[in-house]
Amino acid sequence: MSEHRRKLPQPQEGGRAAARRGQSGSSSGRRAAPRGATGSPSASYESGGEEERPYGGRAEARRAAQRSGGGGRRRAVDGSGRGGPGGGGGRRGGPAGPPNGPGRGRGRPPVPVKKRFIDYPRAGKYGAARWVPSWRLVTGLFIGFCGSMLAAAGIAYAMVSVPKVADTARAQNNVYYWKDGSQMVATGGETNRQIIDYAQIPEAMRYAVISQENKTFETDSGIDPKGIARAFVNMAKGGQTQGGSTITQQYVKNAMLDDQSQTISRKLKELFVSIKVGASVSKEDIMAGYLNSAYYGRGAYGIQAAARAYFDKDAKDLNPSECAFLAAMLKGATYYDPAGATEVDPTATADANRKRAKAQWADTLDKEVEYGHLSATERAKYTELPKWQNPRSNTQLSGQIGYLVDLAKGYIINNTDITANQLQQGGYSIHTTFDKTKVEALRKAVDKVRKDNIKPKQRPETDTHVQFGGASVNPDTGAIEAIYGGEDATKHFTNNADQTGAQVGSTFKPFVLAAAMSWGARDPDGDPVQAQDERTIVSPKSLYSGKNKLKIEDYDHTIWTDKDEKVWLQRNDGDESYNPPSYKIDLREAMRESVNSAYVQLGMDVGLDKVKEAVLDAGIKESSLASANYPSFSLGTSSPSAIRMAGAYATFADSGKQREPYSVDEVTDKTGTVFRHDDIAKTKQAFTEKVADNVTDVLKTVVEDGTGTNAQLTGREVAGKTGTTDGNKSAWFVGYTPQLSTAIGMYRMDDNETNKNREFLEMYGTGGEETIHGASFPSEIWHDYMEVALKGEKAEAFPKPEEIGEVLNDTPSPSATPTASESATESATPSPTPSESLSTSPSASETCKKWDFSCASTGGTDTGGTDTGGTDTGGTDGGVTATPTETATDGSSNGNGNGNGGLFGGSTG
Repeated sequence: MSEHRRKLPQPQEGGRAAARRGQSGSSSGRRAAPRGATGSPSASYESGGEEERPYGGRAEARRAAQRSGGGGRRRAVDGSGRGGPGGGGGRRGGPAGPPNGPGRGRGRPPVPVKKRFIDYPRAGKYGAARWVPSWRLVTGLFIGFCGSMLAAAGIAYAMVSVPKVADTARAQNNVYYWKDGSQMVATGGETNRQIIDYAQIPEAMRYAVISQENKTFETDSGIDPKGIARAFVNMAKGGQTQGGSTITQQYVKNAMLDDQSQTISRKLKELFVSIKVGASVSKEDIMAGYLNSAYYGRGAYGIQAAARAYFDKDAKDLNPSECAFLAAMLKGATYYDPAGATEVDPTATADANRKRAKAQWADTLDKEVEYGHLSATERAKYTELPKWQNPRSNTQLSGQIGYLVDLAKGYIINNTDITANQLQQGGYSIHTTFDKTKVEALRKAVDKVRKDNIKPKQRPETDTHVQFGGASVNPDTGAIEAIYGGEDATKHFTNNADQTGAQVGSTFKPFVLAAAMSWGARDPDGDPVQAQDERTIVSPKSLYSGKNKLKIEDYDHTIWTDKDEKVWLQRNDGDESYNPPSYKIDLREAMRESVNSAYVQLGMDVGLDKVKEAVLDAGIKESSLASANYPSFSLGTSSPSAIRMAGAYATFADSGKQREPYSVDEVTDKTGTVFRHDDIAKTKQAFTEKVADNVTDVLKTVVEDGTGTNAQLTGREVAGKTGTTDGNKSAWFVGYTPQLSTAIGMYRMDDNETNKNREFLEMYGTGGEETIHGASFPSEIWHDYMEVALKGEKAEAFPKPEEIGEVLNDTPSPSATPTASESATESATPSPTPSESLSTSPSASETCKKWDFSCASTGGTDTGGTDTGGTDTGGTDGGVTATPTETATDGSSNGNGNGNGGLFGGSTG
């Protein structure tokens, strides 16, 4: 072995540690030479000792090397090892050698880090630490963002200007036109406004809106940052902007009528304008501007117009209670005006609005006390809403005009893209379907009957609260050509031509006949499970029982009973039976005389579901229908409006074609036509021509020789039906010619808006008549009106109907024998025929089989009083079915017949 490879013995005081300790300051490397090294290649070996680890460790060696400028990991004591030349860089290098010195070192100097403006990802960091931004970077970005936002806000603030309040008063009226193109009325825009100055606005009004809308108004800068943040978040979620607006912001929005959109851009514009207004406009001017530009409902813009519209006084004379009331209207008069606004939203009824208004009014007063703007003593004086006046004090809207305008407005809002707010801003030309001549003729016909017959001073117990309603619909188009809504739209603001809750009685029977001829009667002797599919189309010549106190059966032979499980006996008007001893009566005669028993049983044979389907097909709205689960449904316990009844009968007049009644032909604005009814008009074939024309042919007999003879017109064919309801609480006549269908209703109801328990009243003795029927005043009004309305029009004949259906029950009946329950003038009950004797014996509760109309009605409920249908004592109209039990109508149902109690409750007649 070479001596250079042989390990020599280490001296006692030598070794690596000693070498390191003796290393000069210029030495470098992970391991230094021993102290006292000579620097020659053989010096270490000559010492004869082994290397010893330095006492200070490698870290100390590296620090020493860095101090001396060396770069190798390790260096031999003489610098020869693997170190590079010169400064040494080998794994084990010695001290710096000459530039051309020996060695195989691989070390290289560290590369300096290049500086960047944004140090991200971070240099000199490894792993996750590379992606964690430094605090310097975060701080810089935040400052930059805030600076950018401030710059943008400054630019936006500089670009907006304070809007002029005068711009908000430039809205136009809406102009309504008659069918012939002449002007009806100009109304409905923002012209109802009178600007008043700050001194004329009561302090109570200012504090009412401050307490309710913006309690910091007097000290804030015009905006509510928290509220704005909520609004933006809500808009980002797709919701509406609600809450968070200060009085200043609302004032600004009211002054920007050219853009009421609920968008972020509009909200930003409102924000910056509000800041500028808050900084440059006095609080007094802002408050006055807000109260003068806000909308309070009833067409009133500004506090002065509102004070006149609700209290008929100047704004300066309002007391704290009235101010709190008007502050509530600022929340949205559609839902807070105690008079109601059902023409805009059916849910905005008078009762519902009154409750909302009272709660808001009380809350405003309480907050005024809480914030020190009103004393508790003054607050205690106000326990009820202030007394307000009716919503139509504008003489332009008196008479029938107000009803016509409301009807047209409601149609526009519900059938076009024009919103209620846009309509209020005005600028529209509205071309209606109303015929001025017909409207005036209908008014005069009602006024004549009222003047000649209704004497409230002479007969206060019977002639007070008498109401009439009517409507005419063109069968060819569905256009509403005339209505009668009440005595005066400025005095009685419930539109009687629209939904009133008055039941329509036997005017429903034509729908039962139409169902029987459309779908047929179910087979009474077939399999009950298959009976729904086994049907026979019914002919008007079919025979049914005209017997008074008739038991009513379902198709499966089940006898209908009352709520106490007692057999129900269907009664006719005046307890009259027809055609004894057989009691058979065909459906034409039963319609002519309005016989209840025949049409109630027919409805059961056809199925009340099919009767309801016929009613809906004719154009009646389902919301006005009573329950179709009881036989009395066929007798008119439902309460459609006069408009809907006229429209439904127009379906028969036009051979089964149904069109929705409408009141507006066209709407235009400064840009041109914005709505045309013809673009949305639809016609459907509700009934076949054969069915509709046969219904018309049957209804002709009612006018020619039945209960509707008062409605005969000179030289014209007329079809129609009378109707009277249980308790004599409403009476109707609905009839038509080929050119016009008209419905007239009459009822009594205390229509005082302050009466929360309004109900329909009986009409026994009204107008000096023992009872009121559709054959009396309603048919008289119908006749007088139609004679004028059709004057000058060519008389047209109805289509001749084709034969339809099969004649049911066309078998001879034996003589009848009397029963204890029938009057002495009625024939007795016959003995069973041979075919009947083969039938199964009836149960104790079923003494008569279906379709055996000669069988006497017995049964234990015919005891008089309320259980069997009441006290109706006859008349020319026929068909009054009373309720088994008397149920009062409460205010919540508004006198509606849909919930009048009893199994067969309601109207027929």
